[in-house]
Amino acid sequence: MNELLNNLNELFASFSKDASAQLENGNKAAGARARKASLTIEKALKEFRKVSLDDSKK
Repeated sequence: MNELLNNLNELFASFSKDASAQLENGNKAAGARARKASLTIEKALKEFRKVSLDDSKK
């Protein structure tokens, strides 16, 4: 669970950095990276939900 949370924190940091670069500088490549990161975050959050539910059943 700790590894999953650390991974999510890294993904959020990466997303935030790239989204800010797109917004502030108009960097189109950063926008593409941010969109890709958002999909990865979505998958990681689904995994977190699954693990969290399993832990709560114990």
